[in-house]
Amino acid sequence: MVLLPGLLFFLMGEPARCMASDGDFKLNGDIRHYAVANGTVYIATEEILYQLSHDLTLVHSLSQRGILIDSDQFRRVSETNERNATFRVNILVPLVEDDALISCGVIKCGYCEVLDLKNISNVRYYEHVQVGPLNHSKASIGFRVNVEKNSPTQTETYIMAAIGLQQNNDSIKSKSICAETDTVQLHNTNNNQEGGIFSINDQFKTPKINMRNNGDFREFVDGFQINLTIYLFSNLPSKDNSNKVRLLWFEGKNGKSETLESLRGATLRISDDATDRRSRLLASSVIPGGLPVLWSGVFSLDGGQTNTVLAVFDISPDLTVEADKKKDPDFCSSDCNQEQPKTLKPKTVLFRQNYMTSVLAVKQKAWMVFFIGTGDGQLIKLAVDKNYHTTCPRVLYRANDDRQVFPKIHLDQVDGKHVYVPFRNQMKRLPVSNCGTHTTLEECWSAQDPYCVWCSTGSCTFEDDCQSSDWLSIPGDSQQKMVSFNVVKDSSGQIKLHIQTHLTVGQRAQSNFTCQFSASSRELCSRKSSPAQFPQCTCILTNSTLSAEGLPVTVSITVGSKKWLEQLKLSNCADIRGPPTSLLCRQCIEAGCEWSKNSCSWASQGVGNQDSVCQMMESWGNFSRPEISSISPSVVSFYGRNHAVLSGHNLRDVTRVRIQADMDCNPQESPVWNNTGVNLTFHINKTDNKGVVKVCVLLRDGSCHGSAKIAYQSSPICTNIEPSSTWISGKRNITLIGSHLEFVEGVVHNHTHQEVRPTRNKHQNLTYDTPAAETTFTSSVFLKVANETLACSTTITYYPDPVFTSFTSTRTGNDFQITIQKEADKLEMTMAELSVWGIHKEKQYPCIMEAKETDNKTDFFICEIRNPGDATFQRLMIQYGDKKVELLTSSLNVALFSLLVFLLIPCIIVVVVIVYRSKQKKLTDQMNKHMEDLEMDIRNDIRQGFVDLQTEKADLMENVGAIPFLDYKHFASRIFFPESGSLMTSCVRDIGQDAVKVQLDEGCQSLFTLLHDQLFLTTMVHALEEQKSFTLKDKCALASLLTVSLHKNLSYLTEVMEELLRALMQQNSNTQPKLLLRRTESIVEKLLTNWMSICLYGHLRESVGQHLFLLVSALTQQTAKGPVDSVTEKALYTLSEDWLLWQAQDFSSLKLKVLFAVGSDGEVSEPLEVNALSCDTVEQVKEKILSTFKAKFGFPYNTALREVCLEYERDSSFVPLEEVDASSEVIGEVTMLNTLKHYKVPEGATIKVLSKKTHPPLSPQGSVKDDENFSRKYFHLIDPDVDEDQRKNPERKKLKLKEVHLTKLLSTKVAVHSFVENLFRSIWGMPQGKAPHAVKYFFDFLDTQADNMKITDPDVLHIWKTNSLPLRFWINILKNPQFVFDMEKTPNLDGCLSVIAQAFMDSFSLSDTQLGKHAPTNKLLYAKDIPKFKQEVKTFYKQIRDQSQITESQFKDFLLEESKKHENEFNEAAALRELYKYIQRYFTEIKEKLDQNGAPTELTEQLHHVKNSFDGLKTCSWN
Repeated sequence: MVLLPGLLFFLMGEPARCMASDGDFKLNGDIRHYAVANGTVYIATEEILYQLSHDLTLVHSLSQRGILIDSDQFRRVSETNERNATFRVNILVPLVEDDALISCGVIKCGYCEVLDLKNISNVRYYEHVQVGPLNHSKASIGFRVNVEKNSPTQTETYIMAAIGLQQNNDSIKSKSICAETDTVQLHNTNNNQEGGIFSINDQFKTPKINMRNNGDFREFVDGFQINLTIYLFSNLPSKDNSNKVRLLWFEGKNGKSETLESLRGATLRISDDATDRRSRLLASSVIPGGLPVLWSGVFSLDGGQTNTVLAVFDISPDLTVEADKKKDPDFCSSDCNQEQPKTLKPKTVLFRQNYMTSVLAVKQKAWMVFFIGTGDGQLIKLAVDKNYHTTCPRVLYRANDDRQVFPKIHLDQVDGKHVYVPFRNQMKRLPVSNCGTHTTLEECWSAQDPYCVWCSTGSCTFEDDCQSSDWLSIPGDSQQKMVSFNVVKDSSGQIKLHIQTHLTVGQRAQSNFTCQFSASSRELCSRKSSPAQFPQCTCILTNSTLSAEGLPVTVSITVGSKKWLEQLKLSNCADIRGPPTSLLCRQCIEAGCEWSKNSCSWASQGVGNQDSVCQMMESWGNFSRPEISSISPSVVSFYGRNHAVLSGHNLRDVTRVRIQADMDCNPQESPVWNNTGVNLTFHINKTDNKGVVKVCVLLRDGSCHGSAKIAYQSSPICTNIEPSSTWISGKRNITLIGSHLEFVEGVVHNHTHQEVRPTRNKHQNLTYDTPAAETTFTSSVFLKVANETLACSTTITYYPDPVFTSFTSTRTGNDFQITIQKEADKLEMTMAELSVWGIHKEKQYPCIMEAKETDNKTDFFICEIRNPGDATFQRLMIQYGDKKVELLTSSLNVALFSLLVFLLIPCIIVVVVIVYRSKQKKLTDQMNKHMEDLEMDIRNDIRQGFVDLQTEKADLMENVGAIPFLDYKHFASRIFFPESGSLMTSCVRDIGQDAVKVQLDEGCQSLFTLLHDQLFLTTMVHALEEQKSFTLKDKCALASLLTVSLHKNLSYLTEVMEELLRALMQQNSNTQPKLLLRRTESIVEKLLTNWMSICLYGHLRESVGQHLFLLVSALTQQTAKGPVDSVTEKALYTLSEDWLLWQAQDFSSLKLKVLFAVGSDGEVSEPLEVNALSCDTVEQVKEKILSTFKAKFGFPYNTALREVCLEYERDSSFVPLEEVDASSEVIGEVTMLNTLKHYKVPEGATIKVLSKKTHPPLSPQGSVKDDENFSRKYFHLIDPDVDEDQRKNPERKKLKLKEVHLTKLLSTKVAVHSFVENLFRSIWGMPQGKAPHAVKYFFDFLDTQADNMKITDPDVLHIWKTNSLPLRFWINILKNPQFVFDMEKTPNLDGCLSVIAQAFMDSFSLSDTQLGKHAPTNKLLYAKDIPKFKQEVKTFYKQIRDQSQITESQFKDFLLEESKKHENEFNEAAALRELYKYIQRYFTEIKEKLDQNGAPTELTEQLHHVKNSFDGLKTCSWN
C-alpha cells in the first residue's frame, strides 16, 4: 500500500472536449460507468473521469492517462505528453457520508483511488489492489452495502464486487500476471476497518462466494440493498444455449463472513413454457415502497435483443428457510447444495417491446412509473396503476439513429423531474413529463400522466409548480373517461342518473364540487335528489319515462375554480334492441345503459366502466370478412411511408387502415384509395416511437378485421457520398453511404425541386443519378422520406463536363487498341462510367475498357475493339451519364478543319451581307409597329383613367350590417400592449373569470397598497427612467402595467399622471417646449395614451366608431372593384402610391351565379349573385363569395375559407377550380396563380361551393400561401423578372407606365371622400356644444400649466394639445382599426389609412406647406382640402377653450363611473406580479432614490415588506 499522509494530491483536470446544451453532454470517449450522488453526476470514460452538476454542466474532469513508474506509482500526464498507461475504471462507488468517490479498475493489474467527492481532481489515496474485474465487462458489477457490526446502530460500509465471466471474456489472459479473484467479495471502504481499506479479510478469514465450477460462465446484471437485505441478480448461461436467471439474497449482519454465509437463492422464470429456458435478464430496477418488495426486470425471451418484455416480481426474501437449506446449487461459500432453489413467477408482464435495454422504476402518488430505454435510441415512459393496468406508453425521447441506451437510468434527485439517460458517448438529462404541452384540462387528463395536474392558473403543470391546492389530476386507477355516467331504474319505476368524476383533486378544489343538470324541454331533477358529494352526484328524474328519440341532458360540473359541460343523451334502455352487434353495444353503453348477455338493460346501482365490453364483440352480418395477406413495404422509418400497398381478400368494403401498438393506445387510422378488392393503397402514418405495430382494416361499422404487422425503425442517415462530385449535365451514378437508406423514396439537390428516384436501395448504401445543373457549384443533398426532407451531412460539387480532346487507334493483331485523351479535371471519372464505340461506315463497334492512366494534365483511357475485321476508326462515340459526344482522330480533325475553312470563307461573306440587309429592313418595320402599338396603349390607358375620374361616384354600400366592436378589455389591452401578446393575455381576464370577484394575496396586496403612495410611485418612475438599461419597451410596458393595476382607481391614476407631466414640462421648458409629448420617450407619455383611451372609449363607440367602420368598409369595397395582386397585395384602386398596381393587365367584371352544397348527397341552395373580376384568383373568388354571403344574410358562412373548395359548371359537369394545377402557366421557375380568365369562366357562369370535409377533393392541397417561399415561387398580376422571350402572353409585353395610373389614386379619393369628411367631423365635432369630459379637462390642465410656466406663445399650447389628443390617440385609432373592431388589416388598407392619417395630422399643423410637382402623392391628394380642415380644427380648439370648466368633483364622478363600468375585466394580480419584476430588478436604485427624496422610514420598510412577501410567495395567485 502507498499512503499519502497529510498530503493532498492536486491534479489539474484537463478540459473535456465536449458540448453541453439543454440537458445534453457529449463525452470524449464511450461511457464505461457512471454514478449519481449528492446532486452530482460522475462519468468514467476510457480516458477521462468527469464530474458534472445535476444539470450536466462540467465541474471538473480528471485525465486517466499517465506514466507508470517502476510498475508501482501512477502519475497523470497531459494529453500532449507521452504516456505508457491508462487507468480504466470498472467500478465507481460514491460514499456521501465520507465525501469520497471510490474508483477502481485496471492499469496493469488492479488499481484503486479514493477521490474527493466535491472535487475529483483531489486524489486522497491510491493503491494497487484488485477490486472488481480485470477487464471492462458488462457481466460484473460493484455497489456499496451496509452491514450491521454488533448492534443495529453500528454499521460498516463495504463494496460488494460480483465478478462475471462471459464466453468472450479475455480476463483469462491476465491471470498469469494478476491474482485471481473470487465470484463475490466484500471490500473495505476506509482504512479504519479491519485489514485496512480495500481488504476482503474478516477476523483472520477471507469470506467469499464462488461458483460450483469456478470456470462456469456467469453474468451479473444488478445489485442493491433494501434495509439489511442485499439482492444480487445474475444470468447463468449454459453451453446448450439455455440460461437461468438467478436471484441471491444476503442478510447484512454480523460482519462479512456471516453476510456471505447467509446466502439464499431463487430462480426467476417468466413462464412455464419450454422456450423460457432461453430467457435472459437484461436490466432491472426495484420499485420504491415498503413490503412486499416489488422489482421490475427487462427480460429477453429468446436470449437475444429483439423479443423483450418488462415483468414485475415480488422478490421479498424468504426468511423461513432453515439454516441447512440455505446452500445454493450454483453459488456457495464452501459446499454447494444439490437441491434446486425455489422458482419465482412474475406478478404480471407489463409491457412488450423490441430492443428494451434498461429500466428505471419510480413511485408517483399511487402510480408506478417506468422509464424504459431501448437499443434503438428511445426513452419510453409507462405509467401503471395499483392494479397493474398500464396507460398508453409515451416516447419522451427518440434518437434519429440506433444508439443504444446504457443499461442503467438514474433519477435526478435534486428536482425529481428529470432522468439521466446515457448513450454510448453522450449523457442526456430528459424531463420525466411534458405537462406543458397540454393546453386544456381534457388534454392534461387524457395524457394519463401521474406527474401532471391541471392548475387553477389554466395550465397543465407539475403539482409542486401549482401554487394553490386548487388542482385536478387523474385518479389512482386507470380510467378511459374523465366523467362516466349510467342510468338506473329501480323497482318503483324511478329513474336515477349517476355521474362519476374520475379525478384526484387538491384540498381546495374538493371543497367546491357541484353538478347542475339541465334539459331544454323541462325541469329535469326532482328535489329528492341528494346533494353532490365528490366524486359523485345523482339526479332523480322527475319523469319516469324517456322518449324513444332520447333526452339531451347538459351537466355543468364545477370542481374548484374549473367548470365544464358534459353533453349526455339519455334513452330508454329497453328500447335499444336489435341483433347483438358492436354498433348496438356502443349505442347501449353511450346511453348510460348496461350491456350483458348480448342485450341492453338498465344499469346496475353505481357507475361502471363498460367501454371495453363492445371491443370484444364481432361485427354481425353475413359478409365475407376482410383478410390481409401482405403489406408492402412492411418495414418503414418512423416518418412513415406514402403509397403503401395492402394485399388480401374481401377488401372492397374497407374504408380505413388502423395502425396500433401492442398496448391498444391511440390507434392511427389512414384512409384508403385505389381499392380493387384484393389490393388497396394507403399512407403509413408517422409515429413517435420505433417498434412493431399491428395493422387491421376498418369497415363502415367501425369493426376491424385481419392482422398484419409493420415495423417502425430509425430514420435514414447518410454519412458519406461517393464520388463527391458530378458533371453539370447530370446523370452520374452516385452512391450514398449511411444507415436505413432502404427507406429513402427520393433524393433532392438544393438547386432543383426535382426529386430523383434511387436506382438501388440497400440498408447501408443507395445509388441514384444526379440531376443536371446550369453552372458549377456545391449542392446540398436531401433525402425524401414520406413527407419529410432530411439533410445529408455531406455535399456534392458540380464541375464542368469532361473534355475529350482526341484519340489514337493502333492495330494489335486482329484487335484495335484505342487511347482516348481527356483534359485532367476534378471529377475523378472511372473506367466504369465511360462507354465507348468505334464508328466505321455508321456501324458501331463496342470498345472494352482496359486501363486508365494519368500524365501531367491529361487522363488516358485505353480500351480495345476486338475483331473488327477490315474496319478502321476515325470517329468514336463516347457516352458518360446520359450525354454522348463524338470524337475525331487528331489528323482527321486538322484536315477536315482546313478544308472547311477554305470552302466556307466566301460563302460566309455572301450570307452575312444578305442576312444583314434583310434583318435591317425587318428591324425597321418592327420598330415602327412597336411604336404605334405603344402609342395606342398609352392613349387608351390615359383615356380610361379620364373616364374613370369623370364617372366615379360615391355609390359604395353604406349598409354594412352590425359593426363588430371589440369589447372594452380587448380594445384596452391592444392599446396598452400592442407588441406584447404574452402581457396582453396575462393581464386580461377570460370569460369564466369576468364575474368572479377576487382578493389579492399578501404579496400583491402589499404592492397594491404601496403603489397608492404617490411619493413612492413617482419616485419609482423617476428612478427607473434614470437607468440606461431601462429601455423604451420597458417604459411602455411599465406604464401599461400601472394602468391595469390602478384601473380601479382612475382618479388616483390621473393625479399621478398630472404630477409626472408637471415634472416632464419643467424638464423641457428650458429647451424646446414645442417638442413636449411629440414622441413616447417617457413613462408618462405612454400613461397619457392609455388614459386617453380609457376616457374616450365611450365617445369612440357612440360618436366616431360607426364613421370609422364605414370608411374602412368603403375602402375595402373600392379596392375590390379593381384587380388586387394576390402575391404582393398591391391594388389598382388605392390611396397609396406605394401600393398602386400600375402593372395590371386588362380585366372585365363578371356576375357569377353561386350555389352552396347542402349535405353530402348533392343538394344545393338557391343561387347567390356575386360580383368578381376575370383576373381574380381562385382564393380571391372564395373571399368575395363569403363576403357577399355575409353581407346578404348578416352572418358568416358556416365553413372557414380554408375548408372551402369551388367547382365551375362546364358542359353539364363540374370542374374543380384550384389555385395551382397542371395547367398553370409557368415562366422560368415561377408559377402563375390560376384566375377565372385562365379557366375561361364567362359572364353568368355557375360556381358551386363545397366543404372539403364533406366533399374531399381528389387531389387535396393546402393553400399555396402556406408555402414559406410563396412570394418567390408564384406570381399573379405582376410578372416575374424573367427574359422577355419566356412570356407567352403577348398582352403582358405591353409597356405600362406608373404615372399614367396615378389617376386611380384620385378616383379612390373621390369614391371615399364623403366617408373621410364624416369621420374627421365626428372627431372634431361638438355634439350639444360639449367636448368629451377628458378632452376638456386635459386641455384646461395644459392651459393652467402654460400660465404657471409663463408661456405666452399660443403656438406652444396648440402643439401641446395636438400632441396629446390627435397624435397620441386618434392617429393610433385611424391607422389601427383592428384595435377597435374584430377585423384583419390588409397591407393595402394600411397604406390607404396612412394617407388619410397624414391628411388628418396636416389639418392640425400650423405651418403652410408649399407643394410642387415633385411633392409626394399622399400630400397632393388632400392638398385642396387641408385649408378647410384647418379652419374647422381652430374652431374646435376655440369651442373647447370657451366651454365652461368641469369641476373637480364632476370629473372624479366621471372617472369613478368609468372604473365601475369595467370592474373585474383585468387581472390585477398578473399585472402586479410583472410590476414586481421591475422593482426586484432595480430594487437598490429605487431605495436610493427614496432616500435622496427624503422619503419617510415607514415607506422604505413597506418596500422591504413587499420584497419579503414576494420572495416568500414566488408569485401572485388567487386566494
